[in-house]
Amino acid sequence: MDTKIFQLNEIDAAADAIKRGELVAFPTETVYGLGADATNEDAVKKVYLAKGRPSDNPLIVHVNSVAMVEKYAAEIPENARKLMKAFWPGSLTIILKIKKHALSKTVTGGLKTVAFRFPDCQPTLDLIAKAGVPMVGPSANTSGKPSPTTAQHVYHDLHGKIAGILDNGPTRVGVESTVLDMSTDQPVILRPGAVTKKDIEAVIGSIDINHHKVGKNEIPKAPGMKYKHYAPDAQVYIVDQGTDWGKVIQWIGKQPFDVGIMAEGKILQKSTLPMNAVQFSLGEGIKDASARLFDGLRQFDDQPNVKAIVTEAFPAVGLGGAYMNRLNKSAGGVHFSDDMVK
Repeated sequence: MDTKIFQLNEIDAAADAIKRGELVAFPTETVYGLGADATNEDAVKKVYLAKGRPSDNPLIVHVNSVAMVEKYAAEIPENARKLMKAFWPGSLTIILKIKKHALSKTVTGGLKTVAFRFPDCQPTLDLIAKAGVPMVGPSANTSGKPSPTTAQHVYHDLHGKIAGILDNGPTRVGVESTVLDMSTDQPVILRPGAVTKKDIEAVIGSIDINHHKVGKNEIPKAPGMKYKHYAPDAQVYIVDQGTDWGKVIQWIGKQPFDVGIMAEGKILQKSTLPMNAVQFSLGEGIKDASARLFDGLRQFDDQPNVKAIVTEAFPAVGLGGAYMNRLNKSAGGVHFSDDMVK
């Protein structure tokens, strides 16, 4: 199968592919999603096959209106409507109970709920409108790998496996949407994103953050809760705030292989790096770092001589909470320590 790169003036052709039951990756403000007609079970099954995704990992359904949600949701609580008004279109995914048989178990993972998102990306909203159906949209990458933030990332992972990619350039946010479960009595964040707990509580009052680890035989309610995510082949080490970067660089120089170093430009510029250090700038500040994190991990994943990656940590507040959530998963919770230098 040839994978076509659709330009923004070719949305009609991309929509026709969706109508035919084919897969088309689409841009959002967070990452690129792998689109299929959410009402076509055969098309949705192709998503799992293309990604190598576990079948009990439910999919987010992308819409372009609240009216589209109403077709499938059993109810939309008043607080959910308040959040939709405040943050849609935007980086907030809302889990709701769905009408019986409204969407297949292939979409829901067998649950009685589904996650809805209204992305802040006009080309994709146009694509949904022209296709006339909601679209499932997990990240458009090989399952477990860093999420794609450019059309080229998608092509790298999925060319030959999907019909096309709608190219809208690099994404703005760079980490996936916040997932909020509104199907329970107490709303709970299942995955942090750019819309923060503080943002949400300003609209609907107190909410919880999930700390439950999904068991082996348990179906997760949202992506990223159960399976390995965002991980390159090289081991990632988190460099905590306050760590002496001189020791990090000393450790890099002692390694018999190349080491990727992902940090803000101000750290890289004032450091004298050894020959085996391969640098990637996270820019300046958490907004830049979040937008660039997956791009950096992907670049190092394409360099087989890079066997380790040291990556700057940020305070886990606001957008930093989403950044650190993804970085911790990428690293498997492994942190750089002074003991490594001895």
